[in-house]
Amino acid sequence: MPPRVVLRGVNDKNGKGRRTARERLAAEREQLRTREKRRRNLLVGVAVVGVMGLAAVVGVLAANAGGDKSDSAGPVVAPKGAVGKGALAIPVGQEGAKSTLTVWEDFRCPACKQFETTFRPTLQALAARGQLRIQYHLVTLIDDNAGGSGSLHAANAAACAQEAGRFPRYHDVLYDNQPAETQDSYADNGTLLRLADKVGGLSTPAFRKCVEDGTHNGWVAKSDKAFQESTFQGTPTVLLNGRNVFGRQGDPLTPQKLRQMVEAADR
Repeated sequence: MPPRVVLRGVNDKNGKGRRTARERLAAEREQLRTREKRRRNLLVGVAVVGVMGLAAVVGVLAANAGGDKSDSAGPVVAPKGAVGKGALAIPVGQEGAKSTLTVWEDFRCPACKQFETTFRPTLQALAARGQLRIQYHLVTLIDDNAGGSGSLHAANAAACAQEAGRFPRYHDVLYDNQPAETQDSYADNGTLLRLADKVGGLSTPAFRKCVEDGTHNGWVAKSDKAFQESTFQGTPTVLLNGRNVFGRQGDPLTPQKLRQMVEAADR
């Protein structure tokens, strides 16, 4: 029996990082209250006085609406094969699988890397057997909270890899080479292009142009906006057949538990 693996730490929408369970729960409750209060204030047009107040309003608009960011990112061009509402998900695995794992993640997110590296063998095995189909939603949470553009550029490059039929391998390479959260190395398209050399058949003129042009930036921004407008609290968010199965206190998800749930649904 494989060792029991427990993942801790989620990058939340307000960029708090890793915290104790009690601190995280308290922070999430306060976040929900604050978010709803600010939304109501914005809807009724409450005037905010002073520079700090103005900055807070701008932050709320960016985090909860994302409209300006989506508009400035250019046209929404979904990569080939994208599925789901608004064609915002990149699928991996057979279409006829009885179980679907929906994953919202950010290539700069350390907790996302921990999830991917821990669960990768299980996900790949279940997908290869036709038991599980994975739908990846790419967001820019770290860019939104810490600044920079590495989340956006990496997600665009991953969408370009999907265009080339090389998404799964390039997705894994991005996590295997993830820079420190405080380092925005993926903002450099040159870094993303060099990593493409690790994926056979990916480094082509079409892929390079797609990366350098930011062809799918608008699509990534639209996906991030959908995440910000959801009730999800952080990345990674992992749903099995629509039910949140990751990050629950007292009942952590493990590769063995995930495999058992998928196999049970496949009977």
